[in-house]
Order: sequence, then C-alpha cells, then structure tokens
Amino acid sequence: MFYHLIKYLSTHFDIPGVGMFLSTSFRAAAAIILALLIGMVFGRKVINLLQRRQIGEDIRNLGLEGQLQKKGTPTMGGLIILGSILIPILLLGDLTNIYVILMIVSTVWLGVIGFLDDYIKVFRKNKEGLKGRFKVVGQVGLGIIVGTTMWASQEIVVKEKVDTRRESVEIEYVLTQGSPSSVYLGEPLKTTKTTIPFVKNNEFDYHWLIPGDSRGADIAAWLLYILAAIFIVTAVSNGANLTDGLDGLATGVSATIVVVLGILAYLSGHVIYADYLNIMYIPQSGELMVYAAAFVGALLGFLWYNCFPAQVFMGDTGSLAIGGIIGVFALLIRKELLLPILCGIFLVESISTMIQVSYFKYTKKKYGEGRRYFLMAPLHHHYQKKGYFESKIVVRFWIVQLLLAAVTLVTLKIR
Repeated sequence: MFYHLIKYLSTHFDIPGVGMFLSTSFRAAAAIILALLIGMVFGRKVINLLQRRQIGEDIRNLGLEGQLQKKGTPTMGGLIILGSILIPILLLGDLTNIYVILMIVSTVWLGVIGFLDDYIKVFRKNKEGLKGRFKVVGQVGLGIIVGTTMWASQEIVVKEKVDTRRESVEIEYVLTQGSPSSVYLGEPLKTTKTTIPFVKNNEFDYHWLIPGDSRGADIAAWLLYILAAIFIVTAVSNGANLTDGLDGLATGVSATIVVVLGILAYLSGHVIYADYLNIMYIPQSGELMVYAAAFVGALLGFLWYNCFPAQVFMGDTGSLAIGGIIGVFALLIRKELLLPILCGIFLVESISTMIQVSYFKYTKKKYGEGRRYFLMAPLHHHYQKKGYFESKIVVRFWIVQLLLAAVTLVTLKIR
C-alpha cells in the first residue's frame, strides 16, 4: 500500500528523493526492521493475551530433561510470525506482483491450516488436532494452486541469454555502478526448467522426463511439475513441523534458510547478476527479496521470545506455515532442487522419524516386539536422550544449518 502510494506520488509529482523509497533494497531493509519491531513489541502483548486465555502447551511426559517445566507455556505463537510477515509486505511490497501475491496466499492458506490444528488441540482438548488427511489435503491444495499458477500465468516466465549474432534479440539495459550495462536476452519463456546443483549449467527441465515436442508432452510435463510442487510443499511443511521440538530450533534454522532464499531471489531477479552467475533470469522475482526480508525479521522477532527458555511456542500455526512458505518460495525462484541441501536439517529430522517408525514396525513383525533405531525421534530428541543440554543441541543444529546455507550458495558457481 505504501509502495503504491509512493509510486503514485513519484509518477504525478516531482518530489526529490522519492525514488529511493521504491528501490527493492530500501524496502527490504525497511521490511526486516518493521517485521522485527512488530514481533518484539506486539509479540509481548500476544503472549500476555495467550497467558490470560490460558492457551498453553499440554506436554506429554516422554522422559526428557526439563520437559515438564514447559507445561503451560503459551502456544499458537505462530500468529506473531504470520502477522509480522503480512503487515510489512502489505505496506511495502508490490501487491500487483504475481510472486508476491502467491506468497501472501500461501502464508494465509497454511496459517489457517496450522491455526485449525492448534485450535482443536487447545480449545477442543483433542491432542491429535486436525486429522492428518485434512492437513495433507490443505498442503496438496496449495501445491496445486502454486503449480497451476506457474503454468497458466503469463507473468511467470524466464529469459535466457542468446547468441548475439542472432537477429531479433532483446537488449536489456541495467544501470550498474553508475554506467549502463546490457545483456542480450531471448523471448520470455514458459518453461519447466529449474536449478539443480553440481551439473553443467546447473539446469534441469522436468520436460526431459516427458520426451517429445507435442502439445500433449508439454501438458504432461507441467502436470509432472505440479506433482513435484505438491510433494515439495508437503515435505518441507512437515519437515519444519517435526523440527519444531526444542526452544528456538525451528525458528533459527528457518531464518538462515530464508536469508539464502532471499539472496537467490535477488540474484535471479537481477539481469546483470543472473548473467554473471549464468543462472536463469526470472523477471519480477527480485520483489520476493522484500517478502524474504519481512520473513526473516518476523522469525528473529519471534526468536526473541522463543529462544531457551521459551516464553512462547509457535505451534502448528507457525511450523506448518514456515515450512510450506519455504517450499513455495523455492518453487517460485526455481531453486526447489536445492532444498535437500539448504533444508538438510528438515530432511534429516524427517528421515530419522521415518527410520524409527519403519524399524519399529519391522522388528515388531519379525521379533514380536518393536525396537527403536534411535533412542527417540525426531533426531534432536535422540541427542536429548543421550544427555546433551537442549541449548547445546539447538546451537549445534544452527551451526550445521549455516554450513548447509554456505554450501547452497557455493553451488551457484560449482558445475
């Protein structure tokens, strides 16, 4: 809203310096500050409200050190995160940008699913919360919306460099370091191409799995892409949910992931940097940096109260939304195949749970009693059972996540 007001003023009135307020970098800086302040200032008020309403976490005794001391800690704190994201992006973002629209829809969509889950747990006193099939339906529905929009929208395209000897190429001029630079680009392309690490040109096309140049093959490739979008949104959403088991763990890990995604969005949306790094240039995607900045500010503002010992838990209102938003963001900037590296913590937490369940069922069938591969799953609880302090586990997971973030960025130049 503020962005559009400034844009209107700059168009109709000659106001010195107004252009600065339209720049992506300035609005991103303002978004992270505003989101951080909203989380820290209004977060305290939300926590007090949750305490007065006695909306606290019901802790099951799993034999973990310090676990029962957390009983009654306010939950549903994901509302703080969601509010801290949406308010800055509505004020500072370009609300006509298709990528921003999709991110706002994803935030609200997943926030509602998580809120319903927490509401049933807290107010209906049903520990199971929203039935798993309804969560999956919601996640699948969002994957279909995102995948279909990327297929149908004419605003979602990529541009690739072309041979300058060819005729009828577009020259895009960008002001860099005070002087104009140019990049030769082809026509906007509707494509299922994405980024994959460690291979030539860092590109993979889902269409390669559906050979042929017919209209039917094109449709089949996009249907495959939609299935991939559904899987990614569901997997990352559930991975973040499983990671949210220790004070500050999911929040800190997610903040690092979002910083990297914001950087990748900026590079992909800037024609000069995309040309230099030899990655796909995605017009308009640079605006996602403003959303990423608001997201990071919201997570850091929430971490102020969620770090050990936590004064509030995010609940599924936060964890389901955070993971799903990360998945959608990666899809929009065509970096979803980097997520196994970037979201390695989420991946390991999910795999540890699958191993534990599968091994228990296998040994029960074979020996008549179930056995456990880990002391407890997800993995962070395994280390708790081994006697590690909660804060030490969290910080070490953060360090691993920083390493994964660095590796993800390095893949841009490793082929």
